[in-house]
Amino acid sequence: MNEIIFFGLNEYPKLIKNEPDEITKPIQFKFENENENENENENENEKQIKQISSGYNSTIFLFENGKAIEYLKDSKQNPSKIQIEENIQKVTVGNENETILTKEGNVFAKGEDINPKNRKEFINISSLIEDTNDRIIEDIVSGADSIYLLTSNQNVYGIGSNYYGQLGFDSETLETKKPILMMKNVSKIFSGNDSLHVFLLNSNQELFVSGWNYWGQVGLGESIKEEKEITKLTKIQNIPKGKIIDIQCGEYHSIMLIENEDEDENPKRKLYSCGYFRYNGLGKNENTYEFTEIKSSLFENDDYILDFSVGYAHTLILTSNSNLIGFGYNGYGELGTGNTNDQSIPIQIELPKLRFNENISNYHVSCGSYNSFLYYYPSFSNLEEDLIKLFRRKEFCDISFKTKNGEIIKAHKLILRYRLNQNQNQNEKLQEIISKKSIKESNQIFEMIYSNRIINPKLYLEIKEIINSNEKIEETMKRIYLNENEKKMKRFYN
Repeated sequence: MNEIIFFGLNEYPKLIKNEPDEITKPIQFKFENENENENENENENEKQIKQISSGYNSTIFLFENGKAIEYLKDSKQNPSKIQIEENIQKVTVGNENETILTKEGNVFAKGEDINPKNRKEFINISSLIEDTNDRIIEDIVSGADSIYLLTSNQNVYGIGSNYYGQLGFDSETLETKKPILMMKNVSKIFSGNDSLHVFLLNSNQELFVSGWNYWGQVGLGESIKEEKEITKLTKIQNIPKGKIIDIQCGEYHSIMLIENEDEDENPKRKLYSCGYFRYNGLGKNENTYEFTEIKSSLFENDDYILDFSVGYAHTLILTSNSNLIGFGYNGYGELGTGNTNDQSIPIQIELPKLRFNENISNYHVSCGSYNSFLYYYPSFSNLEEDLIKLFRRKEFCDISFKTKNGEIIKAHKLILRYRLNQNQNQNEKLQEIISKKSIKESNQIFEMIYSNRIINPKLYLEIKEIINSNEKIEETMKRIYLNENEKKMKRFYN
């Protein structure tokens, strides 16, 4: 069942008809039927919402069934289904692009800098990567007019505009119509729908940045800001202590979410910002050119930051106490405060009654350029996608370790081939292998891969943390597929 809360600019595109162009208080969002004669049970718009990505020119809604619809800037045009044959896993929208990642690992994109002959047509940009062994994509992120692709081999490619150095190339290379390698050994990429800079995090938790730095938004310090308006790919030296959970970027600033790993029982998450004070997007009353903490009485000691999102110059934060907190630019009501006054420091936003408030951890926030969304999606149903990411990694397929037989190794390779190619013969071989006792005893997660069952949220979060950790692939695989019980582990290992 869907629940979407909306506020902010309701024009370009017109998301909710019969409502004003500026919606300054949060209201319930409802999809309109594309065909009045269509059976409601078969209407794609009534499927479970999975993700929302919005920019100035368009907004895309992704559904659990792998379909998506887009609202374009022309307010007279009705929302339309995105015609991609493969199931869609993730969508991202920048000011000048729309990008789609499918479960098969392909990326389709459109935009002026991607396909100038027809900016409304999606093309497969992952197929343009010169290295044919690096065309399976694990993650995508859109900047304002550039796109970043993270491959299964943990390499990052950039495509689109490099006018501000946001693709990490020499400034003479102003744009590229095909993906070009930016950096290797990358675990995460971070940017924003209005951003002209990008952050890359490697497997050693070292953070690199590239792009526009006129306002100090890349976090390298004031001296660097004064010397270099455009920063080539550079390592950031002064990173706040802790694990980087996420970084999101506006046009003039960046915001980082850090989790304190020293507090094992009750980990604490903190927000840090850097950049220019313009439009109050930093959550503080001063400019800062290195990441410094955003402090507020609204972040209580027993509160936990579940999610946050950044638009052009505004930020929304969702906490475990069901608080929605915002600050920054509010010229179109995108903070949901009931007015259009900017907020320099965090302020609590009054929400309508939520249907699933008892499970607030399954709500997510998403900021467009000048609008905002709060939506419900049970995140534990992403488990299959997280496992698929792991399967795609080359090291996972080539791994070997001591077992009584080679059945588990064979299964790993067949899973990969089946998931990527959907080959019926390989599927039959796979079913034959898992029917054997040794595979059945591995654990319920192994079996879940084939049955597509939804497991409980606690188990999902535990496995998701394993997948996102910096463990060696071998150790990760052991923990996922082999029972954690020491006695049972001994049955598989010498």
